[in-house]
Amino acid sequence: MSIDLTQLAPRLAGKFVVFDGPDGSGKSSQHRRLTEALVAGGGGVVSCRDPGGTDIGERIRSVLLDHDLSRMAVNCETLLFMASRAQLVFEVIEPALREGKTVLCDRFVTATCAYQGAAGYDPQRVIEVARYAIGNTWPDLSIILDVDIEAGFERIGRKKHHAGKHRKKYAGQTSLFAGGDSVPDAMEARSLAYHRKVRELFRELPAYYPRPVVIIDSGQPEETVFAHVVECLARVFG
Repeated sequence: MSIDLTQLAPRLAGKFVVFDGPDGSGKSSQHRRLTEALVAGGGGVVSCRDPGGTDIGERIRSVLLDHDLSRMAVNCETLLFMASRAQLVFEVIEPALREGKTVLCDRFVTATCAYQGAAGYDPQRVIEVARYAIGNTWPDLSIILDVDIEAGFERIGRKKHHAGKHRKKYAGQTSLFAGGDSVPDAMEARSLAYHRKVRELFRELPAYYPRPVVIIDSGQPEETVFAHVVECLARVFG
């Protein structure tokens, strides 16, 4: 089914949509494609990322992703993500929604449920902390792009034997590994078993997350995945 994005854009005015999923799921590509398509269709769009998206949030992002976190308690990790998120909601998301714009965000509370959940923090507790950090500013829809972990690693140029390695050696650097592999951030650098748990927790989100969650198989060509994303949005916001 072909969806006219000039008709879809007005339906998304004042809506908050999140793209999330395991590393290599293609969430950032789909987020970018939808942003460009809605703007071309005449929509007013604010695009952001989490953690980050504000000056304060980018500083927190650096602490979380550019350094070795092996000594950081998982509750500290969770609270730092929430601190960045609270600032993003206050400074970017809420003002944009009040202006009737569409807000598209790369990751949000869903990511903390999965990543910090996989590190041992109860996802239900994540939701409780989020209620304090973001108040009532929950996404109208969260789209989880699901992909096999090994396939996701291959997409981002990571090898299975790199999982769980290199973070301390390369923390805070932007150089490349021998062979051309990019330096993994602190989440990417964790073990394959950890990433499999992350995927499992993403897939469980529809059962308990406070707002609608849709899971889309992203192990398909990018164009096909985008068609599914647009169909989903037309269905939910029709």
